[in-house]
Amino acid sequence: MTFTALHRALGLAPGPLTDDLLDAAVSTGVVETNDLDWKSELPPAKGLPQTDFPKDVAAMANSGGGVIVFGVRESQKAATDRVDIGEFDEAYERSLRSAAITAISPPVFGLNVHRLGTEGTRAVVVEVPASVDGPHLIYRNDYFGAPVRNDSDTVWMKERQIEAMYRARFDERRHATEALDSLYGEAAAGRDSDKRAWLVAVAHPRVPRLHERLTRDGARDVLTKAEGLALFYAGRGGVHPLENVDLHNPRPGLRRWVAVNTATDDRSLWREAWASLHHDGSVTLAAAVGSHRLSSDGFFEGSQIQSAAVECGVADLMALIRATAAATGNDEYDVRVGIEWAGSESLSILTVDNFGYSYGGVSTPLHRYTPVETAVNAAAADLDFYWHVHDLAQDCVNQGGVSNVLMIQPPARDESA
Repeated sequence: MTFTALHRALGLAPGPLTDDLLDAAVSTGVVETNDLDWKSELPPAKGLPQTDFPKDVAAMANSGGGVIVFGVRESQKAATDRVDIGEFDEAYERSLRSAAITAISPPVFGLNVHRLGTEGTRAVVVEVPASVDGPHLIYRNDYFGAPVRNDSDTVWMKERQIEAMYRARFDERRHATEALDSLYGEAAAGRDSDKRAWLVAVAHPRVPRLHERLTRDGARDVLTKAEGLALFYAGRGGVHPLENVDLHNPRPGLRRWVAVNTATDDRSLWREAWASLHHDGSVTLAAAVGSHRLSSDGFFEGSQIQSAAVECGVADLMALIRATAAATGNDEYDVRVGIEWAGSESLSILTVDNFGYSYGGVSTPLHRYTPVETAVNAAAADLDFYWHVHDLAQDCVNQGGVSNVLMIQPPARDESA
């Protein structure tokens, strides 16, 4: 589901971009605006970064996002008729996305490219997301500029506009940090971190999308999908927090749904975990990772953490992000993963030896675990996102002296076909 300038111009509710929608916009003569640009033909694939395409994308991103429609002829800014844009394959689509990354600074990620129509009326709609990283600049040899939409035209920002946009970027970063701080503080509060270490992981959409709140059924569906994704990312070689929360009966909280802990008796309390899905698309996860069961009659110390537990926690968080983003229309997320420990001993992250036994010989004692932060595109291609999961987990275990992740093993990118 999406809501674009085409939906707004036709007075429609959020929905998919369809050929009928484009036909309706053309037949009613919808006029170009800040967030809608008609183009009769695609730019040439050869030398795409040197065409006007990067400038048009940067202008849309600098203006709050919008759509560029290729395959519509206009007169006096109003759509008049459809024009066939010719062949458009996956290689061309990749070229468009690549140009938005390589020819614009900072890059514009998350382009949605929609192919509409059949031969004779083929069209392409490029949906440019809103961005908090403006101003996006275009470089031409030794010169650069910041394009922006002015109604139906693309113009260049003046110095004061560029200054204001940089100020807005820095303010947005501060707000994003504050949002993560708040989520992290809530998720970490009340945990018995003086007795056992807790993994606390949170994520907040960089530009929360306007959408209807998730229903209980919607939250249940997201949690169930996330569990399946997490098991795909990391398998069953460790303890998954999502397998120890009530996925099927999320409870209402303050602007969120909460999946409460199900490991409540004396035999299972060592697997305690909590998760939440916020109405703005944020997600949180808290799981006990210290004092895990060592054998049928013993436990690790509260300061000892198996690397598999960290990998499973990261896989579960990233699966929650992926599933929640799909349900709420979000894409870019700021992510923070930390381990909370208030005991007197140093933290240690344990790996396994060649025989599968826990091994701490490579562990780096940690008096404090520094939270790992990153940004991920939850709408990225499956394999790209899988590698995000791997890289985040590797950062998390590297801090404890463990070189490699053991469970999260995405295929090489050139094997994805």
